[in-house]
Amino acid sequence: MNYHPHTHEIHNHETGPAVIRLLLVHQRALFRETLGRLLGAEPGFNLIAECASPLEGLDVLKGATVDVVLLDLGGQGAVDFIPAAHDAGYEGKFLMVTPSVDAASSALALKLGASGIFLESNSSNRLLHAVRLVASGEAWLDHSLIQLLADAYPRASTPFDDSRVRISGLTSRQQTVVQGVVDGLSNRKIADRLGISEGTVKSTLQQLFAKVGVRTRSQLVRAALEGALVHTAGATSHEHAQKA
Repeated sequence: MNYHPHTHEIHNHETGPAVIRLLLVHQRALFRETLGRLLGAEPGFNLIAECASPLEGLDVLKGATVDVVLLDLGGQGAVDFIPAAHDAGYEGKFLMVTPSVDAASSALALKLGASGIFLESNSSNRLLHAVRLVASGEAWLDHSLIQLLADAYPRASTPFDDSRVRISGLTSRQQTVVQGVVDGLSNRKIADRLGISEGTVKSTLQQLFAKVGVRTRSQLVRAALEGALVHTAGATSHEHAQKA
């Protein structure tokens, strides 16, 4: 497979059933190239490509089979890359790589389908171990991140539960699409859930962005995590109280 030489660096290793095929997406060139050399030299790994942006990464996923995407959590558009990759048909894993974390970004990435978040302050051997764990279907979370999330979301109603969300002034379809986005579903899966076309889902999302005052689906989910969206259970109780 040929890619633009200034955009992607291809590592041609002999592949086999046990080989883990990787895509590295990181905006910092020096870190990306260093990590690329590490991954490309590791037995059992096949580094398919190195990309400087999520957009470049999506181009690779359209033409290559990848098991794990290593994605810069702090990069522009990084979190939006996850649902976009799902919409493009990607069924592999995501491991977020970041120099530092905050609770909202971490919870959002996990909610959208990331299998783990790896802190760059850890050793290279731990990263290789984390990649193998994620590729096998396990999750990777640093202990400090677990504590951070526990401190930020101490109540039962956390970003990881199945509580329904609600924004006032939306139609029933818009409410359901919001729920699908918060559940981490791709546009295609939201369409399947509602029995509508994927184009209708995209149109509804644009309406939602305008109403909520956001520009991307990750910002819509972030609004939910930060409390801008009200849980339906609470809203329904309020409505019943008004009717009583």
